[in-house]
Amino acid sequence: MERLQEYLKPGKTAVIVVDVQNDYCHPEGALAGAGNDVSAIKEMMPNLHRLLESARGHSIPVIFVQTFHEAATDSEAWASRFQNGSNQICRTGTWGADFFEVVPLPGDIIVNKHRYSAFINTRLDSVLRTLKVETLVITGVSTNVCVESTARDGFMLDYRIVLLKDACASYSRLAHEMTLENIDTYFGTVVETQDVIAFWQEQEANAASTII
Repeated sequence: MERLQEYLKPGKTAVIVVDVQNDYCHPEGALAGAGNDVSAIKEMMPNLHRLLESARGHSIPVIFVQTFHEAATDSEAWASRFQNGSNQICRTGTWGADFFEVVPLPGDIIVNKHRYSAFINTRLDSVLRTLKVETLVITGVSTNVCVESTARDGFMLDYRIVLLKDACASYSRLAHEMTLENIDTYFGTVVETQDVIAFWQEQEANAASTII
């Protein structure tokens, strides 16, 4: 909790939800169809919903990062990571690119991206600077790819990083755990969802007692 006191300053925090979309998360999405295990995503969703409810209740900005892939942004180098040079994941305008079990509400912010990191060629940094955000509470999929890429780039841009170990998921437990160790050692702090919720509740209680 002491480290959260340093990181989660009132009015300086935003929640980032990375790539919670059908192709990445749904049992009938592209990643599951390719043989990836999406069970960890099902396990983390209740924590994500609790976090979003708490964040909105405490006026913490919520930013949904949504990946779109299309011909206009599929460079030769980017497409080369697929054996046949074709990426059919989260194509613009498809069901696979739609959000999975989360719905941005009025007041929430959506940032579209075309690469692993939510900071590459997007408006995310501008949005955060406008909101005067200093700390990013990062959640989403997958822990070791888009979540970690976003966390690393956020840290390099001088944001404090709080990664929620039980509100992000990967298709491999080992890959998930390796990212948690990496982030906690070099790029920020790793905590559980309830730690952040409890901190916000404590802040609210302290503010109320000060007013009384």
